[in-house]
Amino acid sequence: MLESIMHWWEKKQYRIAPYLFISPFYILFAIFMVYPICFGIYLSLHEWSGIGEMAYVGLENYLNLFKDGDFYLAFSNTLWYMGASLIVNLVFSLILAVLLNSALVKCKKLFRTIYFIPIVTSVVAAAIVFTLFYDRDYGLFNLLFVAMGGKPLDWLGDTSLSKFAVIGLIAWRWVGFNMVYFLAGLQSIPKSLYEAALVDGANSLQCFLKITIPLLRPVILFVMVTTLIGSIQIFDEPYVLTGGGPADSSMSVVIYLFRTGMEYLNLGYAAAIGFVLFGMTFVLSWIQLNLMGAFERKE
Repeated sequence: MLESIMHWWEKKQYRIAPYLFISPFYILFAIFMVYPICFGIYLSLHEWSGIGEMAYVGLENYLNLFKDGDFYLAFSNTLWYMGASLIVNLVFSLILAVLLNSALVKCKKLFRTIYFIPIVTSVVAAAIVFTLFYDRDYGLFNLLFVAMGGKPLDWLGDTSLSKFAVIGLIAWRWVGFNMVYFLAGLQSIPKSLYEAALVDGANSLQCFLKITIPLLRPVILFVMVTTLIGSIQIFDEPYVLTGGGPADSSMSVVIYLFRTGMEYLNLGYAAAIGFVLFGMTFVLSWIQLNLMGAFERKE
């Protein structure tokens, strides 16, 4: 028996050995990716608090989302974050990249490092500092407003201002990071194109609109996709800064998912929210990629 096994191994080892070497990746992938996804789908079809037996409810968890006012509020807040983050990251990141790429700015490496630091800073530490900045009575922002003749604002306690406070923290963290992408794209554009355009009588604005923007389209697409995907999954900034309040005015879908699963122990419903969030992310990314592909084909 042993001899037959050894003989079989001698014949097959060169085919089997490569799969044995790469098997740790697939084993870990199956354990930490495939199994959680499959279990999440199974869990979303049940009602379970984490203790005791699961109760099968079918698609009831998904159907209940259409009647859940809190989910609609979280969804509308998330859409607001997506739009605001997209505008802030695209506009300010591109402006900073253009400035740092110009000959007018000195010490460019220093500025690049400074703008990149926020992304490696702990969001909890940053949120604590921003909480002090947003303080109604002694915060830096309100001191500036009062110095300019305005009135102090309750950034973290006013339902109409809480999302703006969150966007301020998001802009501080991500504008510099996205600026690096735009800067890399700008430096890949041949200077000869601008020189030829200037010789033909084009001004700086025309060069920017006709040369810079079209050639930066892949970078713009990348920043748009990553920004919107990050915004639809936003959790850290509003949770640490405002806790989703006041009155759930800054609550995102992921914060609502966290509350449903971890605080209310409705794990089946939380799993359903998670898969709806995945569907939203997938559809949004697919639409962006196809729209950008359509624009490129037209050109």
